[in-house]
Amino acid sequence: MRAARLISLLLLLQAREAMTAAELARELEVSERTVYRDIVALSAAGVPVYADRGRAGGYRLLGGYRTRLTGMTRDEAEALFLAGLPGPAGDMGLADAVAAAELKVLAALPPSLRDAPTRTGQRFHLDVPGWYAQHAPPPWLADLAGAVWRDRVVTLHYRRGDQEVTRRVHPYGLVLKSGIWYLVGQVDADLRTYRVDRIVAVEPHEETFDREPDFDLPAYWHAQAEAFLRSMLRAEVRIRLSPAGLRQLKHRSDIPFGYAEAVAAAGEPDEQGWVTTRLPVESVDVAYTQLLGLGPEVEVLDPPDLRARLAEAAARAAALYTAPGDR
Repeated sequence: MRAARLISLLLLLQAREAMTAAELARELEVSERTVYRDIVALSAAGVPVYADRGRAGGYRLLGGYRTRLTGMTRDEAEALFLAGLPGPAGDMGLADAVAAAELKVLAALPPSLRDAPTRTGQRFHLDVPGWYAQHAPPPWLADLAGAVWRDRVVTLHYRRGDQEVTRRVHPYGLVLKSGIWYLVGQVDADLRTYRVDRIVAVEPHEETFDREPDFDLPAYWHAQAEAFLRSMLRAEVRIRLSPAGLRQLKHRSDIPFGYAEAVAAAGEPDEQGWVTTRLPVESVDVAYTQLLGLGPEVEVLDPPDLRARLAEAAARAAALYTAPGDR
């Protein structure tokens, strides 16, 4: 356990110019006292680590010191090449950089692990775009990626409906979602999201910006995606569900939040085990499609027009299965 932690500490110092004991303790999930002992152990093992004092201080490695990747397991090596994502990297104009980095990593691996890229390539392939999406990357993607890397201010000309708007943007990051690229950028004091394929033109500037040091792109995207999905639930229906219907609702509701809120709002089961609850939905039409699949396991109580539509559908279905002599 300690050996793995020492390797992690060494790799952290290699990856960053300097780290304080508090930062190392937070990354390694140990106490600062443990960090001090580990630093002494590394130094005793011949690793040239030293401490700088002052506000910009911290632990550093003597310039140029690097360790070879001798402690890497086969699973770690193969996962490393799986994470290369050559398609998206190529879209951003980084294919050569990724290839060069993989070559350097390959050269540093021990001989027993040098088949890692071949094994990974034979077994996994990431095809990001949807079936009916264009495979050509948006024309301005590489320029935006360059601006994101260098914290360069850009002026965007963006298509919004039938209009073209111009915005001066601090580009914080790029996100690939279901084959579509999005730019997250700051405009004035607000963070906004732009579809890259709707950008008409990009004007990079030599001016740079200072990004918020605590900005977390995955966390921001997760919050935005959740807010977008919640905003789609503009209507609500009141229903009764059998135990089987409640279980099946999870697979019929297109938006997970709707199902979760329906479960949270469910009352106590009645004598038959049925529960009454409220289900947030995108629209009454969407609710009709979702609830129709539950058949006799659901009863719509409100709104009346949805109840009538499902009653009519149930009557028509029953007529199809009635014997000719019984009609």
